[in-house]
Amino acid sequence: MKLKLYQVDAFTDKVFSGNPAAVCPLDSWLNDNLLQKIAMENNLAETAFYVKNGDAYEIRWFTPTIEVDLCGHATLASAYVLFNYQDHQGATVKFLSRRSGVLSVERDGDLLKLNFPTDTFNRIDLSSELKACFDKAAAEAYKGKTDFMLVFGSERDIRDLRPALEAISKLPGRGMIVTAPGDNVDFVSRFFGPQSGINEDPVTGSAHTTLIPYWSKRLGKTELTAMQLSQRVGHLKCKFLNERVEISGKGKVYLIGEIFVE
Repeated sequence: MKLKLYQVDAFTDKVFSGNPAAVCPLDSWLNDNLLQKIAMENNLAETAFYVKNGDAYEIRWFTPTIEVDLCGHATLASAYVLFNYQDHQGATVKFLSRRSGVLSVERDGDLLKLNFPTDTFNRIDLSSELKACFDKAAAEAYKGKTDFMLVFGSERDIRDLRPALEAISKLPGRGMIVTAPGDNVDFVSRFFGPQSGINEDPVTGSAHTTLIPYWSKRLGKTELTAMQLSQRVGHLKCKFLNERVEISGKGKVYLIGEIFVE
């Protein structure tokens, strides 16, 4: 069996930056074991698969080790492929996720705007387990539906943080967001998910479903700029819409090819 495969760098306008995602369009769903093997072989933070369903597209996301509930950069990459290589008509793509509901991506020039549900999160105590995750103490701790989030004092704190990946891997969740006010943007972040097969994710769109409402409330504004401080760096424009958030960025194709599976 021969399948089309695209690799797109998301949340950037140049290759070798942002977050690379594989996108694999399907005519119908393959079995889960094969989907997981393809994602493992791709060995990227996420591989997105989609199947057309009426005027929408069912979408699923896999890391090299597990299926995840939501992935922003691979959704942006999927929309980029549909707009630029799969002849999608119109300015909006509607995705259907069995785990996260209806998601949409709107094209505005070369900017792609993701509309995602806002995360529900609560402040928690800075436990010894959370303190053990990094070499510097955080000021606040929160727990969302899938991730923990630690808030620090400055952008330099986030840049210089050294993660204890073994400690993070023991947390009962998808991963750990760290964040602080930015020097030239409203906020900065990093994301670590060793328990999901990703030691550090370059740019994590889904983490911004937690970051945007937090920083919107703290800064008293609904439109924000953000940067994820991984080695590859990602740039995002954000908007808080109460029960939804808008996460915007660009994409750049790196690879178009075919894969052969039995």
